[in-house]
Amino acid sequence: MRHPFRALGLCVAGALGLSACVSGEVAAAPVAVAIVDLESVPDYVAPPVAQLEAKTVRIYDAPEADQGVAVDIDFFYALDNTVIGKYRRDTGQLVARFTAPHKGLIRHMNSCYARDEKLWCANSNYSLVPMGSSIEVFDAVSMAHVETHSLGMMDEGSLTWFDDIDGGRIAGFAHYSGNGGVPFKDSTYSSVVTFDKEWRRTGGWLFPDGVIKRMAPHAASGGAIGPDGLLYVLGHDLPEMYVLARPRMGPTMIHVATIKLGVGGQAFSFAPGEGRTIFAIDRAGGKVSEIALPDVALNTPDAQPFTRKVP
Repeated sequence: MRHPFRALGLCVAGALGLSACVSGEVAAAPVAVAIVDLESVPDYVAPPVAQLEAKTVRIYDAPEADQGVAVDIDFFYALDNTVIGKYRRDTGQLVARFTAPHKGLIRHMNSCYARDEKLWCANSNYSLVPMGSSIEVFDAVSMAHVETHSLGMMDEGSLTWFDDIDGGRIAGFAHYSGNGGVPFKDSTYSSVVTFDKEWRRTGGWLFPDGVIKRMAPHAASGGAIGPDGLLYVLGHDLPEMYVLARPRMGPTMIHVATIKLGVGGQAFSFAPGEGRTIFAIDRAGGKVSEIALPDVALNTPDAQPFTRKVP
């Protein structure tokens, strides 16, 4: 027996008295569907946001620590717009420094991360408008500038951070309500964008309203994909980190946790190969902190990692 279709034979007489027969399939009778009052469909309710707390492990002095910090196995790199200080992790000793003129060709390096003996840094022309951004690359051994890639002016806003993801890149773009912003786009227009290796846009997401409000009037100054595949971001001022998941459907990320930190906002970095250890800055005191983050659970199927977990 054929199901859910049944065979049908059909013959048609032609103009010359000839006939042609074809066979086909027709659908079985439709299954009855219960009538639902669409007005009774409930509104979406966002999952609860876990409230967690991190632990500070060690604090270093680093006067360059005003915008962010990058870290590799042996060194950390404190960042202040056009200056990067390279420090030993074991002793906290300054061993090298890159310096460029203030408000020059490089104007506002907001964040960096360390990969393969290089520093990859997000630079913008903040607080000028129209907004322009570039990626600046440094030799982490010599601290010499070795490469640049300009994104130019982008509707997404001002580049503040980026990270590697699935053969491409994920990046944060800021709009500002006030200094450095434009009158027709406030901080609610800040977003996360994905690119391929050639910096061609492949996708993106909006921030949840609750996170946008916590970061206002600024945006995410730092961001990185964690070892669990979730996105971790810091705002500009508040001593708290927001953990975001990729939505199962739709354009808006899901806020799954807020982690209380002992330092304020700005850019941070995960220590490579060290699980949930990050380095972050206290810009008020010129300090760099090594911090252990708590585990974050995903308690709803609507919230998914951005990428696979790192072994």
